Amino acid sequence: MDRRGEAQAFSELRAALGTAGFLGGDDIPARNRADASVLPSQTPLAVLRPASTDEVAAALAIACRHHLAVTVQGGLTGLCGGATPAPGSLALSLERLVGIEDIDGRAMTLTARAGTPLEAMQRAAEAEGLLFPIDFGARGTATAGGIVATNAGGNRVLRYGMTRASLLGLEAVLADGTVIGSLNKMLKNNAGLDLKQLFAGSEGILGVVTRVVFALQPLPRWTGLALVAVRDFEAAADILASARADLGPMLSAFEVMWPDYWSMVTENVPGRRDPFADRHGLYLLIEGHGRDEARDGAVFEGFLEGIFEAGLVEDAMLAQSLADMDAFWAIRDASAEIEPVLGAHESFDVGLPPGEVGRFVEACRSTLARELPTCRAVFFGHAADGNIHVMASVPEAGPAGHHAVERVVYGVTRAFAGSVSAEHGIGALKRGWLGHSRSEAEIALMRRLKATLDPHGLLNPGKVI
Repeated sequence: MDRRGEAQAFSELRAALGTAGFLGGDDIPARNRADASVLPSQTPLAVLRPASTDEVAAALAIACRHHLAVTVQGGLTGLCGGATPAPGSLALSLERLVGIEDIDGRAMTLTARAGTPLEAMQRAAEAEGLLFPIDFGARGTATAGGIVATNAGGNRVLRYGMTRASLLGLEAVLADGTVIGSLNKMLKNNAGLDLKQLFAGSEGILGVVTRVVFALQPLPRWTGLALVAVRDFEAAADILASARADLGPMLSAFEVMWPDYWSMVTENVPGRRDPFADRHGLYLLIEGHGRDEARDGAVFEGFLEGIFEAGLVEDAMLAQSLADMDAFWAIRDASAEIEPVLGAHESFDVGLPPGEVGRFVEACRSTLARELPTCRAVFFGHAADGNIHVMASVPEAGPAGHHAVERVVYGVTRAFAGSVSAEHGIGALKRGWLGHSRSEAEIALMRRLKATLDPHGLLNPGKVI
């Protein structure tokens, strides 16, 4: 587009969004130039900040008419480059599209605008005696629209599922400005195709989510949390089987940390001390949610006694207070704080069949050691649902070093019939590896859906496919 055409488009966008809704030139904030991934920052042509669905629709219609690409931005916490502006694109930020529109305590639903932070929705639900079931470390900045667009996972997928399991309805705007709205609050609605699920996990390439209806859950009246040390993953797998059998739906989280991660955190991150006197082969966080403290607490303690008696546990600690719970979880949530220790690195978010998790970690560790001897890697994650996180230092600076680590980790992932993305999405960083987990026919169908809803390829170009 020539300067005259760009100036005309900008004039129309300013008129549609107002001075607070259009930022250009020196007024473009630094925060809108990159997400939380390792991609270098990219200055967008301008930042669009609509404050309503109508303004989102107007902005996209103008961009479509002038063939301007648009990168969609929520809380900018993504790790795959999905919200880093594509070169020559506008940034469409939903930071002004905020607010909880409705909480229905009887129907147990919450309706929020796309820019509403996760933590705000959690607190609003708790104020009504309910639980917003989605939770992860970026709760203070991740937003409703981004949560849906990435089908976010987190710590309690084991009990409550990924975001799409809590998604009842949504409103979205297509690339040409068409508004698709179905703020459904019904659990059962089989009236044609379930269009909301088309946008869950779409990472902004099919449309811009503007409002969402989430299903809430009863607020637990009791939480039990144990930090457990075991000899190896086989013992952890046996403990998980016992937890499923003994705790049933009470089991809300089952996190695993290998010794490489545990040592790096407890030896390098201030305030994250090792509470155990000895070193162990694996560390687990096991959490239960219940409605009756006396009854459910006794069941949880009985489960712990059972795995002790079975010889599966080397040491364990049961949280006695909220402070204990925070301290236990702080070790598991300290991954971002060990980045300075690793230096230049790659972070991976892979999905495996749960029964293959232990073998995958050993295979990945040994292959990295053999092919990239200077690489340091740590392993942790949501083992019960097969989601393992790997952080691995790069053997040399520059793209070649990053690619070398990716080649090893994604190669082992493919050998185990795993997914290159369990919960973080594809974005720009994993686009070249999508074929490791999805067939040519599947990717072709994704492209056809994209071409149908966004024929000019203006939404999040260069992302996912």
